[in-house]
Amino acid sequence: MDPVLAGLPTDRVVALPGADTDAVAMMVARDHAELAAVVHRPASAYAMPADFVHAALDRLEQVAVELLPAWLPEAAHDVRPDTSGLAAVRAAAAARSRRDRYPGSFLSDLAVFAVTGRRPGTTTLPLRARAAALARLVADAFGRRKVVLVVEPVHGDAAVVAAGGAWLVQHGGPPVWLAGAGAAGLEGLPAFPVAPPAGPAGPAPVAGRPHPGSGAEKRLEAALAAQSWSAGRRWNQNYQSHRLSAPVRLDLVWPDERCVVEIDGPEHCRPVRFEADRQRDVQLQLDGYAVLRFTNARVIHDVGTVVTQIGTYLRARRRDLAEGRHHGRR
Repeated sequence: MDPVLAGLPTDRVVALPGADTDAVAMMVARDHAELAAVVHRPASAYAMPADFVHAALDRLEQVAVELLPAWLPEAAHDVRPDTSGLAAVRAAAAARSRRDRYPGSFLSDLAVFAVTGRRPGTTTLPLRARAAALARLVADAFGRRKVVLVVEPVHGDAAVVAAGGAWLVQHGGPPVWLAGAGAAGLEGLPAFPVAPPAGPAGPAPVAGRPHPGSGAEKRLEAALAAQSWSAGRRWNQNYQSHRLSAPVRLDLVWPDERCVVEIDGPEHCRPVRFEADRQRDVQLQLDGYAVLRFTNARVIHDVGTVVTQIGTYLRARRRDLAEGRHHGRR
């Protein structure tokens, strides 16, 4: 791990001038067990610190919504956006809210928003309470102690972003790290040089390609391309268990190690699709394959952890093969 990154403060706003935001997020996910990184790239400059605060909290809310099953397992499968389904979601969210002491109807409203795409017509939390609740919830959804917001300021508004970030930190929100060219030259803000991660000697061999319409697949491929151990992967390959079975499309596979990685969008939570996935997983496992499943949201927002978990499995499988311990049929 970059020694500077390991020592970065997590209780204030800091500048990482020139650092690549995605590289910083990757290093955090890979090497910093207590932190989760959320990247925020503003589309335009902010006029006032309050503008940044609202946009940053909207970004954290978006991440929380996309990670819903991680913080409310009861909403993982077969949730219907009708009266009875929403009542069940609200009840589950209220129970967790009481247990973990989240404010008011924060969790219930957020869960309903995640399921329906519509904000409930209820009173909103005070801004400071929303900042603290979202920071805690997103960190918990990632299984980390704290979330850090890595922001790439638009040129010229870094001072405004820094002021807004200071407000967030003061009121229990996430620490804010300003990265990229726009983070340079901020008076009074501690600056830390972060070295980019060392890349492999050459690109890891790959067959096939991510689906052009899948941002999650493209993000995972970009992260895997920087890992020498990822050689041998194949994207979107057809697989047939035997000649009488229907072929299936595998998102990502390492044939030699018999490892399949599936990336699931929201449609995979629907009952028919969920059951079909489980049946397919069982057949693959009977054929000697391991199946690692990740949601789109997990890949997009925590790709470093996903890559680490895939790498850990592949290295263990290769050790087993080298020692003569085979898995399943060949």
